[in-house]
Order: sequence, then C-alpha cells, then structure tokens
Amino acid sequence: MSRLRALWQASFNATKRALVWSSDDLIPPSERYIFNFNSKDELKRWHLYSDSEYGGLSSASLEITDSTAGADTSLTGVFSGNLSSDMSEDSTWRIRRYGFCGMRSKKFDGFIDLDAYDTIAMKIKGDGRCYISTIYTENWVNSPGQQEDNSWQAFVYTPQGRWQILKIPLDHYLPTWRGNVIEAKLEMNPARIVGMSLSVNAEGGVPGAKTGTGDFRLEVDWIKALRTL
Repeated sequence: MSRLRALWQASFNATKRALVWSSDDLIPPSERYIFNFNSKDELKRWHLYSDSEYGGLSSASLEITDSTAGADTSLTGVFSGNLSSDMSEDSTWRIRRYGFCGMRSKKFDGFIDLDAYDTIAMKIKGDGRCYISTIYTENWVNSPGQQEDNSWQAFVYTPQGRWQILKIPLDHYLPTWRGNVIEAKLEMNPARIVGMSLSVNAEGGVPGAKTGTGDFRLEVDWIKALRTL
C-alpha cells in the first residue's frame, strides 16, 4: 500500500507541476521587449532609407553609442542625419516631396504576435522634432496578393534634450498607404506584425514641433509592447 501511495503521490505532484506551468505559460508577461539598443548587434536588425533613393539629398545614419539614459550610462541607438529639400541635378525621379529619412526593421522571421498587448512604449531622447512610428502588418487591407505590407502610423513628439518614455496605444495607430491616412474604419491585427520603423519629415507633424530642413537626432534606448488593461 505504501508503495502504491508513493507512486500516486509522485504522479499527483507531476500533474500539479504541469498544470501550474501551463497556467503561467498561458498568461504572457505584462511587457515584452521588441527592440533593445544595448548591443551593436542590434544594427543588423535595421536598414536606413531616405529621399536619396529618389534623387534627394537627405542623409541618415544609425549607430550604437554610450549614453546617459536617465540615471544609468548604457549603450543606446542614435538615429541622426540631415533633412534636405533639394534634389540631385541629374535625378530622373519626380516625387512630390523631399526631406525625409527613416530607419526600418528588417522583416521578422515570420510574425511577432502582440495580440496580448495594447500599447507600444519607447524610451527616447529627441531634438524637438516630430517623428513617425510605423507598425507594418501582413497585407490584407491595401492590395491583397501584393508584396507591400500594411502600415499603421502615429506621431512621436520628442521634447529637446531629455529622456522620456512615450506610450502609444495600438488603437491610436492610423492605417496609411504611402504616407496618406486611409479614410476608413479599419483595425490593426497585432498578431501579424512583420516590422516597425521610425522616420522623420522636414514638414508636418504636431503643432509646436520643430520643422524644416537641417540636422535631426533621435536616441532610442528600447521599444516594448505593454499590457496596460
């Protein structure tokens, strides 16, 4: 009897541990790192773009440098460059606007699923300009069957010279197509995110933000997904 009882107790304990593990596994953490600029390896996850691809003269760089982020000294990402409204004299492109740069993540290996989260948070230090946060999702809105991802955008205003943690609810991101807001009631599918970007334009943004051509600089410590509800 004692042997049978010991076997029963061992089986019961194993089942209990399995149930506890499964329960914890079903509840995701309250926050999840998407990008953390604390290593030079992070540079491999991004690529840069600008109007220079279309004959413009804007330029951008992304590097990892030592920075004081709040009370701590650590590595952070620095997205910087120069916005120009001019175009190359030998350019054959004719686009409506110049003066833009961006850093876009390379496509994830498949998708990242943020369905359990409701907010994007980023720790940043800016220059008084307004930047644009973009989330790219699997294409189902704009042109099914095409390669272009759906994009959802929100403004990121950065007071000059101080670190802040900016929180953007996912439902504040607006559907866009080639920089223009889609005038339709659409909902993002946060379970099918394929990439993200941060960009800056010489013109536009929120009232009071710095605009115009010239230098820009945005420091990024990390980008996370949060569950706040």
